[in-house]
Amino acid sequence: MGQSVFQREIDLDVKLRRQVHYVLEHSEFYRKKFHEAGLAADSIRGLQDLPKIPFTHKDELRASQQQAPPLGLHAAVSLDEVIRVHSSSGTTGRPTYVGVTRRDNEIWREIGARVMAANGIHKGSRVAFAMGLSFFVGSAVRDAIEHLGATFIPIGTGESERLVRTIRDLGADVLLCTPSYAFYLADYVRKQWNLEPRDLGVKIISTGGEPGGGLPEIRQRIEEDWGCRVVEAMGNADMAPVLFGECLEQRGMHFLAGDYVHCELINPDTGEALEWADGAEGELVYTALERECVPLLRFRTRDRVRVETSPCLCGRTEFRVRCIGRTDDMLIIRGVNVFPSAIRDVVNRFSPRTTGNLQILLRQPPPLVQPPLPLVIEYSEQVSSKDIPSLRRELETALRKELIFAAEVELVPAGSLPQYEMKARLIRKCYE
Repeated sequence: MGQSVFQREIDLDVKLRRQVHYVLEHSEFYRKKFHEAGLAADSIRGLQDLPKIPFTHKDELRASQQQAPPLGLHAAVSLDEVIRVHSSSGTTGRPTYVGVTRRDNEIWREIGARVMAANGIHKGSRVAFAMGLSFFVGSAVRDAIEHLGATFIPIGTGESERLVRTIRDLGADVLLCTPSYAFYLADYVRKQWNLEPRDLGVKIISTGGEPGGGLPEIRQRIEEDWGCRVVEAMGNADMAPVLFGECLEQRGMHFLAGDYVHCELINPDTGEALEWADGAEGELVYTALERECVPLLRFRTRDRVRVETSPCLCGRTEFRVRCIGRTDDMLIIRGVNVFPSAIRDVVNRFSPRTTGNLQILLRQPPPLVQPPLPLVIEYSEQVSSKDIPSLRRELETALRKELIFAAEVELVPAGSLPQYEMKARLIRKCYE
């Protein structure tokens, strides 16, 4: 007989109490944090007491590691107990090192296996991995894929020719990559191999590393290019490589780590807790419930999500989310919140007249931006010079109508802007 919801809540309360006691015994960072907040370990009896604990911010972790390198004052074990070290990508600042103990790795493998299974990976799948394989924490999903009995094919980034050849030679039917790289690779296959991407036989593309794989226009374009299903996975370098995984119903990413990580939804401006309800939007906050090296409490991810709680046909019962951007790259244009991923989604609706590549030019530090917002957008080879003015007007009208801000669009030929195999860098700072 399955465990009751009541019993599960008791178990999570027990886990949280144990984790808090462990953290205060082993982490100088959190001892100081609790002392400054006037909290003792016994103040936290269960999940209902979590709001008493101050948030943990990424900048605090960077400062912690600068003060006590290499793992920082927040780490709860010495480097001697660590079997692997990963690093965040550093796209939002100085990279942070993440230590993993043997037990931490076992938990990551378990969560990862759940996520990969939800994505449609199973024994017999042949998975081409086209993301970072060095310090990048996403490379740890290898253990999860192998745990499922699937074949893991480690290609990494910067190896497009080898990736295409390997997909053909080994019959890889699953591709793991960022949405940006799925676009890039489709173009590469056509130009360098004189093939249509769908001819390679990929059945599933699991995207991660950046928002976009779940945005309708981006997903549709990738699926049309590759003739496959596109699903998403999402995690956090400081908590676990993957925590959310979308099933083949494609209705959002299921939270699949609830027995190891507690997830909160907050208002990013006020820090106030929000209810898990259909359509709710907010920032994800994670608390580790069974972590040895980096046992973060109430860690603000800066990932902004939209929640779905209605039943899913796959039978999984946890809430689902769709990542719509990051709170730390949000722009505010005359009181309107605008996310770069939303701009990219609108631009992609103009495919095939646009390539999907764009850059947002910031002439002053964000988030406040004075309109019009300068955008550089690539047009495709099928657009003639006489059609450029009308395409520019259409783009500016669509952005004003759908995202409620004024844009100043500059159209440039295909290939003018950088292409990225990992996270796309949509913002270019022109004020530094």
